[in-house]
Amino acid sequence: QVQLVESGGGLVQAGGSLRLSCAASGLTFSSYTMGWFRQAPGKEREFVVGISWSGRSTYYADSVKGRFTISRDNAKKTVSLQMNNLKPEDTAVYYCAANLGSDYSNPSRYRYWGQGTQVTVSS
Repeated sequence: QVQLVESGGGLVQAGGSLRLSCAASGLTFSSYTMGWFRQAPGKEREFVVGISWSGRSTYYADSVKGRFTISRDNAKKTVSLQMNNLKPEDTAVYYCAANLGSDYSNPSRYRYWGQGTQVTVSS
């Protein structure tokens, strides 16, 4: 049984930082592209960032470039998202997801999803 479990969400003031983590089990983690998506109330789920199975390639949405950093540890089966200089518009539920391909930004390509963690940025 595949599980992706996110943690690290919370409430932070604008300009602050949070670090999200996603722990995977039940899959060959090192074979999967991993991605983070987010969904704000009343909006569609949107791509945030993806990282290749090796960690050597990353792809960021323009809205988070220079502020967010994704990393992974294949030995620990975890993927992390360091979020700096947070803005109110970053408020959303953040999901990690696993993808056997390399189409980072297309949510339909991701086979497994976590349950999400809430990030709230106050102004």
